[in-house]
Amino acid sequence: MRSPSTSDVRHDLVLVGGGHAHVQVLKRWGMAPVHGARVTLVVDRPIAVYSGMVPGFVAGQYAREALEIDVRPLAIRAGARCIVAPAVGLDPDARLLVLDGRPPIAYDTVSFDVGSTVAGLERPGVREHAIPTRPIGAFVRRVDEVLAVARARDASRVVVVGAGAGGVEVAFTLAARLRSGGAGRGEVLLLESGPRVLPGYAASAAARVEAAAAPRGITIRTGARVARVEADAVLLESGERLPADAVIWVAGAAALPIFAGAGLETDEGGFVRIRPTLQCLGRDDVFAVGDCAAWTAGPGLAKAGVYAVRQGPVLADNLMARVRGERLRAYRPQRDFLSLLNLGDGGAIGVKWGASVQGRAVFALKDWIDRRFVRRFQVLDQAGAVTPDFAAQPMPGDMLCGGCAAKVGESSLTRALERLGVPSHPAVVLGLAVPDDAAAVETERGEIVAATVDAFRAFADDPYLVGRVAAVNAVSDLWAKGVTPRFALAQVSVPDGPSSTAQEEMLYQVMAGARAGLDGDAVTLVGGHTTTGPELMVGFAVWGFAPSADALIRIGGAAPGDQLILTKALGTGVILQADMRGLARGEWVEAAAASMLRSNGAAARAMVALRPTAATDVTGFGLAGHLGEMLRASKASGVLDLGAIPALPGAVALLGRGIRSTAHPENARARRAMLVEPDAARRDALDLLFDPQTSGGLLLAVPRERGPAMLTALRAAGDGAAAIIGEVVPTRPDGALIRVVATG
Repeated sequence: MRSPSTSDVRHDLVLVGGGHAHVQVLKRWGMAPVHGARVTLVVDRPIAVYSGMVPGFVAGQYAREALEIDVRPLAIRAGARCIVAPAVGLDPDARLLVLDGRPPIAYDTVSFDVGSTVAGLERPGVREHAIPTRPIGAFVRRVDEVLAVARARDASRVVVVGAGAGGVEVAFTLAARLRSGGAGRGEVLLLESGPRVLPGYAASAAARVEAAAAPRGITIRTGARVARVEADAVLLESGERLPADAVIWVAGAAALPIFAGAGLETDEGGFVRIRPTLQCLGRDDVFAVGDCAAWTAGPGLAKAGVYAVRQGPVLADNLMARVRGERLRAYRPQRDFLSLLNLGDGGAIGVKWGASVQGRAVFALKDWIDRRFVRRFQVLDQAGAVTPDFAAQPMPGDMLCGGCAAKVGESSLTRALERLGVPSHPAVVLGLAVPDDAAAVETERGEIVAATVDAFRAFADDPYLVGRVAAVNAVSDLWAKGVTPRFALAQVSVPDGPSSTAQEEMLYQVMAGARAGLDGDAVTLVGGHTTTGPELMVGFAVWGFAPSADALIRIGGAAPGDQLILTKALGTGVILQADMRGLARGEWVEAAAASMLRSNGAAARAMVALRPTAATDVTGFGLAGHLGEMLRASKASGVLDLGAIPALPGAVALLGRGIRSTAHPENARARRAMLVEPDAARRDALDLLFDPQTSGGLLLAVPRERGPAMLTALRAAGDGAAAIIGEVVPTRPDGALIRVVATG
């Protein structure tokens, strides 16, 4: 399902963070959405890591994907918008969530499940030389770094600072991983500033940890307060210097700065204070759960994931009740909880009600609990296939695509223009009579003005992203001609029906995104026009100046022997279609967004210096369509090597499962003019040629002797996916415009 139409939105609910409670809210919302509410999920990255399984990952017991929850497809299936941007502040009086690098977003109700950071990061040298365990995702990505450092020496020492539950698990699982990997005489040193390990836990559990440490190569030091961390050592307040090849910082929880200055009530540690309904004190419209919150209706709660897990169902009920205007219910925390500490070797310690047990059965229980929780929220596996838990949930089929996939088909456009006829004027350098990516006219003063116009319907529920991509896409036609864009006019149609306030907010978000895109290319927005209509549409007219008509790089002009170079990977069309259906992994969507947001300006400046014979940008007609235009204009044919064509992550896998952009069938008509070799015909990547691109890359024809230099220049300019994908050849006697092979 998708978000409700703008005209139906009566309540904006914003979820900040993809923690243990919010994933439960999203799943519940997907099963029973509240009419009239729009849910927006704001995360700094689309992958949430389940903290309970991180020690097992450190020990090598789990692959990374086993502990990751991809919140984007979960959000899409809940009909929620997903915005990937760090939330850095809150203005509760204005009801605005402050984001990093983009405008704030408005809410009627906001909920925080953002966790915490690690205490003590301000101590000298900690940020520079230690590896904190939070953010958890960043720590997971750096585990291999620690292992590599430790394994590089016969006698290595890893220092773990903090011997609470988290520090104990990291120390034991890291020691197990080092032993299994043959790290020689590797030592793990566990430091605790207090009098014993596991402060706050049963003494019997601490005794078990101490007894189990030495046989595993773990040395425990209590009463050891760290003064500073250096590149190769930890200095204690006593003056003792402890050599260290790596330092892992697990020194308790500290509040994130997101609530600082917001005027919300916080405890002495900066954690926002909440009441039994999980609402912040004094604010009915702000909720908080998990480690970021401080419980006020009784003894404080430990910073443990179990509380966020147990708060999830209550939070879901209360958010729905608030939207409906119903009574909220109280969360009642359990008096104690079962704490399971992974020892890394197939055993674990269990602690509850002051008693402790140890053994493999304890780990088996922990493993079963953790895996069951994560599986409940994993919509897609690593290959992008729907997992069994979600296979029965109905999802829509093909949905009408936005972006450049919403263009009129090439064949329809060509026939319409042929029927129209082509007016002529002596000042026209490029136009309908001389078709190209942009128009160009010569003024009476001899100036060459190049101009283009581009618009499309929204491809996502995020108007800021749509506006920014639309701007980057619009200027691309001028970059393809070697012209620097200078000025732009906007044309925006916002949906009918919503209040004037809602229309204003959408227009603001669109234009803020547009400004970000245009400012990046030093293009000045000089005006525009707004209308209302059935859906959001964004477009721009852009113009710039060429030094002469000869300086324009035409779409025609490619010669046999030229190499064909593509600057960006393909696949935005199929990924955006899959995303609308909740079938695209978050990391795939983020890679596609990064590609769409990347201007072709740097590539254009690199290409102008080496002067290609022909150039165009690859957008709605797909690679095959735009290459066909280039070859027809050049009176030549081409050869494409499927193995050399770069693809965005997930694109080929999605095509292999039969997912297509709605513009794909029209683009695939280009196959009639293609000769596809048998090896190429069997590859799923063949359909990449027909995938419509939004804000795609440049396609260049370059003389063979300059091809390697052009490729090097493009990659140096930041287009790391740039590749030589084929060559221009003489017109084929069989009439085939493009021959497709697969050598890679």
